Amino acid sequence: MKRYSCGHSFLLGVNKPLGLSSHDVVSRVRRFVGESKVGHAGTLDPAASGVLVIGVGQATRLLGHLTLDDKCYLARITFGSETSTDDAEGEVVRTAPVEGKLADAEYARGVLESLEGEHDQIPPAYSAISVGGTRAYALARKGADVELEARHIAIYDATLVSIDDSDGISWICSFSVSKGTYIRSIARDLGRSLGTAAHLSGLSRTASGTLGLERCISLGELEQGGLSAALDRMLDPLELLGIPSASVSEGDIEDILCGKSISAGLCPGIPDGGEVCLICGGRLWSLAYREAGRIAARANFPDGIEGVLR
Repeated sequence: MKRYSCGHSFLLGVNKPLGLSSHDVVSRVRRFVGESKVGHAGTLDPAASGVLVIGVGQATRLLGHLTLDDKCYLARITFGSETSTDDAEGEVVRTAPVEGKLADAEYARGVLESLEGEHDQIPPAYSAISVGGTRAYALARKGADVELEARHIAIYDATLVSIDDSDGISWICSFSVSKGTYIRSIARDLGRSLGTAAHLSGLSRTASGTLGLERCISLGELEQGGLSAALDRMLDPLELLGIPSASVSEGDIEDILCGKSISAGLCPGIPDGGEVCLICGGRLWSLAYREAGRIAARANFPDGIEGVLR
């Protein structure tokens, strides 16, 4: 297949709509900006919307280095039924009565507050976790009994936004959580702990790391504005990396890109073994590290990642 390039490398925040997979969004961005090399960080299910970080061009190689571990969500948890997927996409596997106290806001706030802290959480059977080399969801779809090990996660904040009792009882909640936390599992476990059943009936990721939804572009805006619209909204890679940076000369960048090391004196304050982003002319050229008084490259970007604001 013939590869094509828009000649740019940058990070972009996209507001993923409902009904599309993360891969669907990547395909559309490829078409809208005219670049075949596009990837994403932090998968969102088709039934979820919100913040999805996209890498274009050489910025795809940056995605695995981003500090996007902590995430924020707006979730709708519906009580009375549990599903095979722990969300509204699955089949109902269990129903249970719902006590009237779940419609009380004060009670709901207290329950959610009790969730804050560290937990061992069992992921949903329908997840992308690998089990013996096969995705858990693939095994579950074949009817296999999928048993996943609990993972240590943290819920930093769990807040009630509102209660919808127009058709059953649903809690609309905001969550701030650590990497690897499944909001579907929170909903499932919440129902069980309250003596009823529950599933996640709506989800929007409102923040990924420091990137909030307000700074994300819609697919409609991208389709209309193309590459120009994307470049207007590209993100500063240094913000999402969370790694110290140092401005160096064009000559230093040429040396780094050629595989040479440069003096550690050019990057003051970086300890031995510490990482540093080497920037020049508004672009990120290298993720480097200090060793024995020198700075050497860990990953280079010969085209430079655009969007650096400092």
